[in-house]
Amino acid sequence: MRHFVYKTLDELRRAAEEAGAAHVRFTADADEVRTVLARRVRVGAFTVGNSIAIQPMEGCDGTLDGAPDELTWRRYERFARGGAKLVWFEATAVRQEGRANTRQLWITPQNVAEFARLLARMRELHCELWGGADDLLIPIQLTHSGRYSVPRRIIAYHNPHIDRKTGTPPDYPVISDDELERLEDDYVAAAGLALEAGFHAVDIKAVHGYLVSELLGAKTRDGRYGGPLENRLRFLRNIVGKLRAAYGDRLTIAIRMNAFDGVPFGCDFQTPYPYGWGVDAADPLRENLYEVKQAIASLRECGVELVNVSMGSPYYNPHVVRPFEKPDEGNYEQPEHPMMGVYRHFRIAHELQRTFPDLPMVGSGYSWLQKYAINAGAHNIAAGDIRFLGIGRGALAYPDFARDALEKGELDERRCCKTLTFCTYLMRQKSPTGCPPFDKEGYGELIKLARHRRKESGL
Repeated sequence: MRHFVYKTLDELRRAAEEAGAAHVRFTADADEVRTVLARRVRVGAFTVGNSIAIQPMEGCDGTLDGAPDELTWRRYERFARGGAKLVWFEATAVRQEGRANTRQLWITPQNVAEFARLLARMRELHCELWGGADDLLIPIQLTHSGRYSVPRRIIAYHNPHIDRKTGTPPDYPVISDDELERLEDDYVAAAGLALEAGFHAVDIKAVHGYLVSELLGAKTRDGRYGGPLENRLRFLRNIVGKLRAAYGDRLTIAIRMNAFDGVPFGCDFQTPYPYGWGVDAADPLRENLYEVKQAIASLRECGVELVNVSMGSPYYNPHVVRPFEKPDEGNYEQPEHPMMGVYRHFRIAHELQRTFPDLPMVGSGYSWLQKYAINAGAHNIAAGDIRFLGIGRGALAYPDFARDALEKGELDERRCCKTLTFCTYLMRQKSPTGCPPFDKEGYGELIKLARHRRKESGL
């Protein structure tokens, strides 16, 4: 079923109003879109040159030892030329056992020079096209993939619904408190390597059901890292505190955080629902942001200077994290109109940004709006509902979208991501991930190979 059938902004606006999606609004005037998106944003001591962010989109295309490989370079060179001034570098593991696939990036003393070379090249290209790179911020996202690590999953607690989705036995051991404490130091060491490579900002990834995200919802876990909110925040707060102690103000500290986990799609749940983060225990299909706001206040106090707001999980409720037009092969159809998924993203991000007006936040969930994503972003920024328009999948399809947004105030409809989820399909097949429909040179053959392997395996 096609959902995005809108030929004009007025049609899309009326559809949002009819759906009751009050937070999905748009700026129509192209000059106003250009002006708003060109606003500079203060992040700690750093000034970012405009209000456009490229979200961290994992490419699954590093070398076996974790260094950036050919497709990694290609992707970030394209992003560097594109014009966005906040380019969020993708999930990079802090230890080998925390990689989600054997091609995930992993920063080590042996490969830090390769990260440095790529980063220097990004700044060089950006400077050539945009006259300077002193206002370009590139946070590196540090991660541990938790229960999605290969070859051995590492879980923070047992949620029976997610356990069933992931094939995790109910007696599978959870990571110990002592191991979590040691892991904190791996994050600090990885941040030191990032600083050596030339990154000025690090992000502690706390989204989409990976380890840190799972810890935030570990209400049924025993010990120092589970149960009360103070314990569930301990891992994050300890890392931020150790980063500040080790590196002072040399690093801007960011966090990409789930504000709402939801429940695994299709599961039968009982209430009160005792699992997850940002969920209403009486109705876990809706958000409750009380603890999320407490966490953000606590982390800001520790030294976090930038927050990127997301939600859901690509593994068990992808329609929450990324409203889509078409599911990846083998996955479920969209259970709601994608406009409602966009509305959820905007509603939650707006409430958090307005609660913390002095803490810049990046909003997500825009790509389904296609060419009108920048009109929605401009409205949200102008209204004070968010500081940055964040584009993820859309940047894989259209890496220089920011140039058109800043120079024309509109996007080329022919180049916009149609949220057909080919990028997710490639990732699920453990293949390098990009946009086959709009980047046939980079990924046309890869999608054919992935489908062939899936067919050969009988899936």
